[in-house]
Amino acid sequence: MQLNLAILPGDGIGPEIVEVALNVTKAVAEKFGHTLSYEYALVGACAIDKTGAPYPDATHALCMKSDAVLFGAIGDPKYDNNPSAKVRPEQGLLKMRKDLGLFANIRPVSTFASLLHKSPLRADLVDGADFMCIRELTGGMYFGRPQGRSEDGNTAYDTCVYTREEVERILHLAFKFAGQRRKKVTVVDKANVIATSRLWRQIAQEIAPQYPDIETEYMFVDNAAMRIIQWPKSFDVLVTENLFGDILTDEASVITGSLGMLPSASIGIHTSVFEPIHGSYPQAAGKNIANPLATVLSAALMFEYAFNLMEEGSLIRKAVNASLEADFVTEDICSNGQPRTTTEVGEWLVKYIQG
Repeated sequence: MQLNLAILPGDGIGPEIVEVALNVTKAVAEKFGHTLSYEYALVGACAIDKTGAPYPDATHALCMKSDAVLFGAIGDPKYDNNPSAKVRPEQGLLKMRKDLGLFANIRPVSTFASLLHKSPLRADLVDGADFMCIRELTGGMYFGRPQGRSEDGNTAYDTCVYTREEVERILHLAFKFAGQRRKKVTVVDKANVIATSRLWRQIAQEIAPQYPDIETEYMFVDNAAMRIIQWPKSFDVLVTENLFGDILTDEASVITGSLGMLPSASIGIHTSVFEPIHGSYPQAAGKNIANPLATVLSAALMFEYAFNLMEEGSLIRKAVNASLEADFVTEDICSNGQPRTTTEVGEWLVKYIQG
């Protein structure tokens, strides 16, 4: 198969972790006889520095003509610490999601036996946890208008907007994934307070009877935040709006023991994007210490969701599990006092795949 990729390393540790994931992708493509072509493009702070735009037109054109996008991270302290900046790296991420029609972010959350001790939660609570968060990605408060501040700067406002179409398509996707898993959907909202949440719950109640074999439960977001910590094994597919999903998925990352272990896939109308859920970690940039495994696991999702190559994705997961069991990992999850560099972990994974 011909695999055409857009490679968007982004900022901070993005170039380091994407390089590892790309090398793993090359090894898998070679092993299974696929032809791989790829091209790099700018996004985030580095794009602002060179073009003035966080998601340049050239980057969008490359994404549109590619089969999939392998993405690193965006963000830079010089923008984080400047509230008055008119152009910000994060605007590039939002624009990419909007322009590519990436309405669904899929984040699988599962545990690794060798990392149970790294979770701040008790092992008996997290051992065996395996659920999927589906976050609506192009609506809600991040995109609602009006948005801004008053002329005197003393009042700020954001608008949360959702349409029936936006809610329906993400809910149908959640029920579809649940049908392939353990047949349970948890709809998370704040319907007791927020009007958009009441629309979400109304539409979910209309749609649920179309999937009679799937159990549907409804949960306020504050309760869901508590349940993720108290009883993570109670979830199968959790679906929610943009802001709630952003917060809950980061909370759920502690279940695995490290934010550096969670991949994601953003899918929708055009080309899908595959990325780790962590940020640009600028403090580690250039030090060759960042954990690349979330990005590598995102490459596994890419093979599965973008190309329907399940065996290839499975091999990547097997390689990651083997590196964890061998404790050949970076400093954030190392247990034997011998942390490996980002590059060393990548080389180990490639050799395992080449087998």
